[in-house]
Amino acid sequence: MLQLLNNIQHKDLRIVTRRGARWGDDFMSAPATPVEFRKLQAHYPIVFQPDGNGSFLPVVLFGLREGENLFLREDGEDGWDADYLPLSVQRIPFSIGVAEDELRMMVDMSSKRISHGAEGEAVFLPHGGTTDLTEHANSVLRTLHEGFEATPDFIQTLVAHDLLEPFTLDVERPDGSRGQLLGFYMIHEERLAGLDAGTIGLLHQADYLQPIYMAIASLSNFPPLIKRHLARGG
Repeated sequence: MLQLLNNIQHKDLRIVTRRGARWGDDFMSAPATPVEFRKLQAHYPIVFQPDGNGSFLPVVLFGLREGENLFLREDGEDGWDADYLPLSVQRIPFSIGVAEDELRMMVDMSSKRISHGAEGEAVFLPHGGTTDLTEHANSVLRTLHEGFEATPDFIQTLVAHDLLEPFTLDVERPDGSRGQLLGFYMIHEERLAGLDAGTIGLLHQADYLQPIYMAIASLSNFPPLIKRHLARGG
């Protein structure tokens, strides 16, 4: 249940900042924006998911099947095994909404991160001011909002130049059986290499070349992701 965050209704609200499935982190992917690709590519595969409306959404993968997050500790204790946490994960349980024609900070009161006791970090100070947690979340939300606003043009450019292709990731298990990851797209490297100098120049001017190459580089994270998957009996 989304509510407009305010220091009266939510004066005692606390947020759990620990990481684990018990706090709702058991998801296989999360949205990403091109401005974040450079940081994301060091840890996660960046792929493109059809959005159901003829376009695509960039996402990072944490697992190879629904509900699998291989960056969480297997014993369920607190921990996320990567040095960088995607902004779309950092922002939970907060989001941006519109109230009185202004962007406002919302909080999902149904989130597992909502604390109903002393656990977690305070959202507001005793006198009503915002805490460091809230200031950080607000900064993350604004960065995400700007990134999501710019993403459609980036995707449209990729589609216009036919730079996205579907792929199938085959996973061979120790017993000889196979699993597959389907339904995602990646950058078509041959078509990218075949673009003329003028088109490459336009991509560079639009600041699209770096995220394109970061998305390609991120695919090197698939082998270690598969290794994690198999180590957990995937």
